Amino acid sequence: MTFESKTIAIGSDHRARDIVDSLAEHLETSGWSVTKHYGGDSESVDYPVQAKEVTDAIQRGDACCGVLICGSGIGMSMAANKASGIRAALVHDAHSAQMSRKHNNANVLCMAADGPFDPNHCAILDDWLNTEFEGGRHQRRVDLMA
Repeated sequence: MTFESKTIAIGSDHRARDIVDSLAEHLETSGWSVTKHYGGDSESVDYPVQAKEVTDAIQRGDACCGVLICGSGIGMSMAANKASGIRAALVHDAHSAQMSRKHNNANVLCMAADGPFDPNHCAILDDWLNTEFEGGRHQRRVDLMA
């Protein structure tokens, strides 16, 4: 495992509630503790609120990392990256998930609920969680982002 603890915060807008529940169930069977943040109602949720709840949990040390999902994943990634110390990466497949960890040390995984593809959210999350940050020259670049 690449993260220090096994607590993860997951948030979504109204379109991804079922995905959050599925990811939480998947993670809990693997020994993870999960906090879910999807507030509002099933018709409309202001995704920046959930992005802030997840990034706040990471900043406080209540979670080692986070997952955010909205329709396209774009809004969540933009909102999350406003928070200090957060490196949120929007990914659509296993390769981009792995690269976000290897080269960018992403601590928030953002995914789309809708789209012209049918991603396996659990498999993408597993790849992301099990990929180590390479450090070295990549650490220098991560430091430059801060």
